[in-house]
Order: sequence, then C-alpha cells, then structure tokens
Amino acid sequence: MAGLDSLLARSLGAAIEDNLGEQTLRKIDNRLFEKYGITINQAILDFQKLDGVLREFFGGGADGLEKKIFENVCTLEKSKTNEQEWMTVEDQFLSRVILEAFGDEDKKQILTALLEEPRIISEVLSICNVPQTSGYRKINWLIDNGLLTAHDFITTNDGKRVNKYTPIFENIKINIVKNKVTVRVQLNKESMNKSLLIPLIQNYS
Repeated sequence: MAGLDSLLARSLGAAIEDNLGEQTLRKIDNRLFEKYGITINQAILDFQKLDGVLREFFGGGADGLEKKIFENVCTLEKSKTNEQEWMTVEDQFLSRVILEAFGDEDKKQILTALLEEPRIISEVLSICNVPQTSGYRKINWLIDNGLLTAHDFITTNDGKRVNKYTPIFENIKINIVKNKVTVRVQLNKESMNKSLLIPLIQNYS
C-alpha cells in the first residue's frame, strides 16, 4: 500500500472504530478473520469483503454507515471550471499530516520541486539544498505518510533501479476561518487511478 491509499487508510480505520464502537468492532473483526483470514485494517483495501460483513450485521443500514465513515474522512468534488477532482479533508489527523508537510520549510521545498517533475531523491536534495541525513529522513516521512508516491524509475550505471517520486496532488488550498482550518487538495490523475479507495469515496460523495 502506498501513496494516496496509505494517506487515507489510517483515518478510515479510525473512522470505522469511532462509528462502530469497541464491542461491534471486535465482532466484525472476528467475522472478517473467520471468513477471510484478514483484519479490519486489511479489509479497508479490500472493501468488498468489509462491505459484505457489514451487511451481515446491519443489512441495508450498511449504506448509511459506510457513507458516514467516508464523509468523516474526506469528500470529493469536481471543479466546475476544469473537471479536476478536489478532495476536502474532514479528518483532523489527515489535516495535521498535510499541514505539517507544508509547515516544514524543507518538506515544502521538496514537494514543490517534485511538483515540477518526478525526480530521484538525490536530485531533489541537491535542488533544494537540503542536508542528506535530514533530507532523506523528511522524504521518507513524506513517503510513509502517503504524500509522495513512486512514479517511475531510472537504472544506474551499476544496474540498480532507483525510484522517481511525485506528490499525490497538483494543488492545495488551506483556508482558516474563525479558527477552523479547511484543507482542500487537488489530486493528480495518476494517484487517483492507482487508488483502490477513491472509487469508493466517489460513490458516497
């Protein structure tokens, strides 16, 4: 799991836990393991199985529950001007991850450099003039939190494959109104096409 799904999965897991409660969550987790040998967190990326188990427990009410879970994390809408998809972040953890990335000058420089074109890590660090040790740590943080995803690779002279990286978004808007922070992200098409979760979120947006 990488990129956009990595960014969304943790928040979806928390939203499921909040909406189901501990006792029901345990029953569903047990049923998923009994039926498929997987946990709820694993089932997030194989949502058809989770959906089937939720319907065993809630019947037709599973639709409303799933809609609420996804809406607690984010909603999607197409821009009226260019038909591109914007994601409005509702989950506070997700908002914090994005704000932390742009609140750190080095991470912001790294993301900006990669918006121009996909690059390998060493090239990014050179362009941004970021020290190697802290630079690699910050790029790995961006990868681990799903804000960067492997786009392509180059082959070095000794035959090694080195990944190029690109952000999952093309634009970001951060609005602060009466102490409430709203984060909206314009997702790039490649990230959306690779995502297993985006089609599900689109169904409920």
